[in-house]
Amino acid sequence: MSLSFDLVPGTHRTSPEKLVEILRDPGFVKYFSDHQAVATWTADAGWQDSKIENYGNFDIMPGTAVLHYSQEVFEGLKAYRHDDGSLWFFRPEMNARRMIQSCRRLDLPSLPEEDFLTSVYALMTVDKDWVPNGDGEKSYYMRPFIFANEQFLGVRSAARATYAVIGGPAAPYLSDGMTPVDIWVTTTYSRAGDGGTGAAKCGGNYASALAAQREGAEHGCSQVLFTDAASHEWVEELGGMNFFAVTADSALITPPTAGTILEGVTRDAILTLAPSLGLTPDVRPISLSELFAGIVEGDIVEAFACGTAAVVSAIGKLLHQTDGEVEVMPLTSPVGEVTRAIRTALLDIQWGRAADPYGWMHKITD
Repeated sequence: MSLSFDLVPGTHRTSPEKLVEILRDPGFVKYFSDHQAVATWTADAGWQDSKIENYGNFDIMPGTAVLHYSQEVFEGLKAYRHDDGSLWFFRPEMNARRMIQSCRRLDLPSLPEEDFLTSVYALMTVDKDWVPNGDGEKSYYMRPFIFANEQFLGVRSAARATYAVIGGPAAPYLSDGMTPVDIWVTTTYSRAGDGGTGAAKCGGNYASALAAQREGAEHGCSQVLFTDAASHEWVEELGGMNFFAVTADSALITPPTAGTILEGVTRDAILTLAPSLGLTPDVRPISLSELFAGIVEGDIVEAFACGTAAVVSAIGKLLHQTDGEVEVMPLTSPVGEVTRAIRTALLDIQWGRAADPYGWMHKITD
């Protein structure tokens, strides 16, 4: 039976005056909207008790499994307010399907795609006033998640889980996307290995990136590029974004996901858009030695990272430490035509400024 996610009567709403103040300068989800979608799963009864309620605390005991064994997954998607005031999602079905894959890897109960979509549409309809206009690329960032919510100590899959959706208004995650960021390339830390959780969107993958990110910050870098865990020779992804390199002959290279890299929704859209922009998608392994040599020799002229939060972020230079020395490799075109064209094409579809021949945009409300 499908879930309904109806609004609980008597929930509160932020005053219009306060909401105007929040939307003026929201940061990246510094404020959460008034409501949350929730549902409960048990091994005996399946999914049940779905509703939209006030945003607030969960009843979690100190022995709850997620606090000890990290059995949880999450997603991230955005809602956009177009110039005519209508609200739209970008490819929400892709997030629903990826969450199902993540749940399988973490041995959590999967929420059916239909119920996922019902929940995000229901929350966005109730909290539609929290979606800012598009000035400065502001949007509404939504976070669906599932976590083990059974109290026990012992390594096994939980027999009770909670699903929830929360969100809030969001300014751009990384500057304006076209201000180049410097990237620390680590061959010390690993994000994921073969057979691990790299292809799942779960908190442990992001936690494992934090030490490397701190190391990068000490060298003036805002993000970290990880390599494979076995040899540290093959490029994988950043801590929370996929990686692309652009060659002088208009090839668009990105590593295959191959079970260790998250299948990014934005990554997939960029690969689809590439031919219309005169680019040749080239999904293949790329080694650090090829990447570094290509930058030095001018064969690789641009690089960028992409993801739902940051969309497309230009890379200015890569920094890598070898034998105690930090090697700096600047891109010849850190804000090149290709990166700009990809970002513009994608944003124009998301914001309704261009036709959507792919059927990516889904209307929420008029």
